[in-house]
Amino acid sequence: MGLDSGTIIDPVKLATSDHASVVSITLFVTLLCACIVIGHLLEENRWMNESIIALIIGLGTGVFILLVSGGKSSHLMLFSEDLFFIYLLPPIIFNAGFQVKKKQFFRNFITIMMFGALGTLISFIIISLGAIAFFGRMDIDLAIGDFLAIGAIFAATDSVCTLQVLSQDETPLLYSLVFGEGVVNDATSVVLFNAVQDFDLSHINTGIALQLIGNFFYLFITSTALGVVAGLLSAYVIKKLYFGRHSTDREVAIMMLLAYLSYMLAELFYLSGILTVFFCGIVMSHYTWHNITENSRITTKHTFATLSFVAETFIFLYVGMDALDMEKWKVVSDSPKTSISVSATLLGLVLVGRAAFVFPLSFLSNLTKKSPYEKIDFKKQITIWWAGLMRGAVSMALAYNQFTRAGHTQLRGNAILITSTITVVLFSTVVFGLMTKPLVRLLMPSSKQLSRMLSSEPLTPKSFNVPLLGESMDSEGELFGGNGLGPDSHGSGQGGVRPSRLRMLLTTPPVRSTTIGENSMMPSCVPFSVAVGSHPTYLALQLKKT
Repeated sequence: MGLDSGTIIDPVKLATSDHASVVSITLFVTLLCACIVIGHLLEENRWMNESIIALIIGLGTGVFILLVSGGKSSHLMLFSEDLFFIYLLPPIIFNAGFQVKKKQFFRNFITIMMFGALGTLISFIIISLGAIAFFGRMDIDLAIGDFLAIGAIFAATDSVCTLQVLSQDETPLLYSLVFGEGVVNDATSVVLFNAVQDFDLSHINTGIALQLIGNFFYLFITSTALGVVAGLLSAYVIKKLYFGRHSTDREVAIMMLLAYLSYMLAELFYLSGILTVFFCGIVMSHYTWHNITENSRITTKHTFATLSFVAETFIFLYVGMDALDMEKWKVVSDSPKTSISVSATLLGLVLVGRAAFVFPLSFLSNLTKKSPYEKIDFKKQITIWWAGLMRGAVSMALAYNQFTRAGHTQLRGNAILITSTITVVLFSTVVFGLMTKPLVRLLMPSSKQLSRMLSSEPLTPKSFNVPLLGESMDSEGELFGGNGLGPDSHGSGQGGVRPSRLRMLLTTPPVRSTTIGENSMMPSCVPFSVAVGSHPTYLALQLKKT
């Protein structure tokens, strides 16, 4: 079936019954399925990961659509900041907070905030000053606000490739730092970008600079507070109303809606929705998650993780297709050398800006650590530096917001920066991403025995039947209720032996005791009267009879 320029649709018009819209959505969903299948088949590949696969499929699809449409279009949907920031980003960030291992995250909270907030600010300053210094020599006419926006755009990292290689169990410290810094970095970049938009920077002075810094900290603190309050409110509401006595569907629905409501409230009050929904996810996983039924716990874990996974795949797939948008490339076709020079300069500034804070801040962090196992050695510093070199969807969305109008631009300077952003995102994700697995395996060889001794949290049973629950938090023991199916139930401490289906079927779940303690479990052979007995003597007599 052929596609012409009429196939391009605006996300606002997706509700229409136009046949071209149906064709576009059908093809996009088919491509999403292809990304998942191919990613599964190449799971053990040394070089590839799912984000790179989605980018490559998007590029291939863009080439195909470009040929079929006669060079008029390369994608199925027009890019929309609303589509990204309102529909795709919230589930990704919320799941990041919901699945985080809280012990490791808060144990390294100061270091994470140093890298994520202070480090991003340092990178923002270096990239902005570098852009002002170099772009003026390339005959690119931009306002001071545009240069600061460039700093915020390219300060936003995308550590997905590295996180797909690292293990929370084998390298808990490193994973916690890369993961936590990545989320705080995205939030800080968006806060910086929004703060820059709120001021008239044509006549910048010390007063405006101080207001800019003050506005940044105001957004950071208030957004975090709103997320914490929203998470605590959801825990209180679900505990008091106890939706689970009638329907687990209502429990799951109210959790999802309250989480999304926190993000929209932040956007309504011009705060950072990313920070709000991230800390809302952390609080919900610590409090709300324990107030729902076990069926709802399993459902919410998998639902949030699935939504995040689909949203990430969607974004990388679209970025691949949009890289071949001919409208922007035609504007810069008369000055290819300038476009290449801008891309190379931005890539160099990203490398320098990243190194300018990773190594110094790691040194400062090590001064505060007493245990050698808590310190960030040089190999870990290289891995953290490398993890932040890739640029992704946040950079793309901010660039479109700053330099296009409804996805279109005819201005030479804006078109050069859009195409350069696309080039940096593609190059960093594909080239750096392909080298991530070999580099991490070279620097961080597997040492499960060492990590087991150092980590206070149980190892992830990756072959177990609920892998998402084991990887995400330190509460999987509560999920299984101590019935012998948890990570440490086999005595050997391996936690990776998968029980047979027949054995799981024949295992009788124990009865929860209300007298010994909430987390105590009675053997399945003890009568139910024992579990509900309220007097210690009565309990002892019943046990003796049994």
